[in-house]
Amino acid sequence: MPKPAGADSPPTPAVGLGALLADQALELRLVAGPDRAEVHGVHASEMADPSPYLLGGELLLTAGAGDAADAADAADAYVRRLVGSGVAALGFGVAPLHAQVPPALAEACVRHGLPLLEVPPRTRFTAVARAVWRLMAEARTRELRRVTEAQQALAAAAARPDPVPAVLRRLAAGVGGWAALLAPPSPAGATRSAGATGGARGAGPAEGAERYAPPAADGGRTASRAVSASAGPAPSAEAMAALAALAGRVAPDAAATATATADGVQLAAYALGGGQALGVATAERAPGDHTIASVAAVLLALLTADRPAGAEAAALARLLLGGSPAGALGGPGPWYAVHARGGADPQALAAALGTVLLDPDGPAVRLLTDREPSPQPGWRLGVSAPAGPDALAGADAQARRALDRAEAARTPLARHTDSGFAGLVGEAEARAHAEALLGPLSPALRDTLRVWLAHHGSWDRSAAALGLHRNTVRQRIARAASLLGRNLDDPDTRMELWFALRRAPEA
Repeated sequence: MPKPAGADSPPTPAVGLGALLADQALELRLVAGPDRAEVHGVHASEMADPSPYLLGGELLLTAGAGDAADAADAADAYVRRLVGSGVAALGFGVAPLHAQVPPALAEACVRHGLPLLEVPPRTRFTAVARAVWRLMAEARTRELRRVTEAQQALAAAAARPDPVPAVLRRLAAGVGGWAALLAPPSPAGATRSAGATGGARGAGPAEGAERYAPPAADGGRTASRAVSASAGPAPSAEAMAALAALAGRVAPDAAATATATADGVQLAAYALGGGQALGVATAERAPGDHTIASVAAVLLALLTADRPAGAEAAALARLLLGGSPAGALGGPGPWYAVHARGGADPQALAAALGTVLLDPDGPAVRLLTDREPSPQPGWRLGVSAPAGPDALAGADAQARRALDRAEAARTPLARHTDSGFAGLVGEAEARAHAEALLGPLSPALRDTLRVWLAHHGSWDRSAAALGLHRNTVRQRIARAASLLGRNLDDPDTRMELWFALRRAPEA
């Protein structure tokens, strides 16, 4: 069965153990344990039990381990605690307390599968730490370059005569996996048929397309999905069925993306509108893969949308030339999101509000207009606050809540009013949500995240407020992002975490 999002690869690139061993300036040597590990930071400690201060993923440096490395039982307990804390590797300095790595420690590392590195006397621990941070920065730069090149390639693919297959091919190549356009759901229990995957643009699955039902444990609640078009090596049937279930969890007006793991494959689904979804399957999930797939999802949503003649090409051209999905709107706004119920003619409502940006499918009619809406006969409207092109997701949520208030008050139109977080949900519900969201974080990580957000992501000011080194703050924030499975560069994520930290009970 799929595992929840959050138990995946960290949001920032790690340093491979091989890169550290290859650094001739460090002269590190692998003494025991496996020769592969992913290092996300450095921590130095001479304590016999440093586990309360470890975040996981570190290269732990020590020159004595509090003398716990000498006796076999003590060494075994020491290594077992490190492995339990998620340490990536152990670096042992052979000076000044030891002339060589203690054999008992090496045997314990072999037994528990922990890489053990010998740090020679002439290599300072500070030099090892600097090398790790430098290599992490270089990996981050390479990843940013990869993402940029992939985005440019996707934009070029979308301009081809066969844009949907071309975008899928570029996406599959960019993430090193399989990418597919998943058709709208069909009734649960539909069976498989033989498998072509070359569906027409915006026209649903091709005749004879393979149809995948969710796993049996789904209970038949989620409808099956067919592959309209795909590129790259296809995953197993088990992974495909899990992806079908995952696609059932995403929709433009709910969760836009969802991730899981099945049969050893990393899965992701992205809502495209009209019941369609983009499915991605990869052997591993690199930090930039989500960004690349999100760009592909925006392009595919435009390419497969049911639009008036010429609207698709114009919107896509604006998107590509402007370099931003918001550029497809054709103007800076301000824009108003509108949710409406009650009337019989959504097209007439759209004309009255001066817009052609209409989504009539769903529990409410949704519109986007650059004119301030007024009450319309026969309709009950919820209207967002004026928003720029990059804030439309929040405006859509505002309009949905405003419509709920309009229906409760039986008024023809309700506008968004900012009543604060406490006004949106009850205090008990807010606390429960905060605990569920922040559950993976230790008190130290919560405190570091709270201070970092309060200082608007400033490493230096956060370090000064916490009394820590700025690299320690970086390491803790990276660890928090990994445990939460969130992109902390996203302002919506920062806002949600800030509200959660404000509502979470004090540790």
